[in-house]
Amino acid sequence: MDRQSDPQPLPSTLYTEEYFRTACEGYDEFNASEGAHLSRRLAAAFALAEVKAGMQVLDVGCGRGEILRHCAKLGADVYGIDYAAVAVSLSQQVIETTDDVVPGKTGVAQADAKKLPFPSAYFDRVLMFDVVEHLHPWELHSALLEVHRVLKPEGRFIVHTAPNMWYDRYAYPVVRLVRTLMGQGEKYPKDPRQFLVNVNQHVHVNEQSLWSMAQTLKRAGFKGKVWLDSPPQNRRENALLAALRHVAFDMPPFRWFFQREVFAVAAKIE
Repeated sequence: MDRQSDPQPLPSTLYTEEYFRTACEGYDEFNASEGAHLSRRLAAAFALAEVKAGMQVLDVGCGRGEILRHCAKLGADVYGIDYAAVAVSLSQQVIETTDDVVPGKTGVAQADAKKLPFPSAYFDRVLMFDVVEHLHPWELHSALLEVHRVLKPEGRFIVHTAPNMWYDRYAYPVVRLVRTLMGQGEKYPKDPRQFLVNVNQHVHVNEQSLWSMAQTLKRAGFKGKVWLDSPPQNRRENALLAALRHVAFDMPPFRWFFQREVFAVAAKIE
């Protein structure tokens, strides 16, 4: 296929140590514990993998390396790849300097997700946490085909990506309008990518919805479950706002737009 008209991959130089320590999901927990503790979002995604001793695990886009550390502590042999050199360096530091006993083997290398340097049908688990949104559609499809190749027939592929595209596109303008009417508009910028981390404007190129993630997995030869979730709200609000929040986050079809995170657990289509 001719790729000349496709957008070019993001330069790896966008992913600096500052990015991983100040913007990438879980940075607070990482900075405080050097990988010993996972953020709520990463912990939730990692729990889905059900990693056990003796498994072969691949972390695609391993970032700072804390997932490698947690897999190894469970006795799995885990390998991480990332195309950013600084991520490889951070991951190596995490898996080499930890004081914990790590019974599983570990390895990390700089590599392209579209060309994984591993044999076919090798891994029991392949993890892709907060990577999807950084790959253009053509890149993501190529990467998923590679995941399909290296995953064992009975293996499991776990994905987390955020934000839910439908939240940013359809729900956030409503949220921003309501908050503006409440006098809180200064906290809600017009571009939702600026809401927490400005750098996401430059590195998010392929955000997903519930529907698009399911279709993307199916086109690459996967079947499984895709669902949405959100961070705990824990807000003290009046009864009306609490009721509206319940409708938005818990009742379809509204929850398809207001839930902010996309999870998937998939296997190869037989």
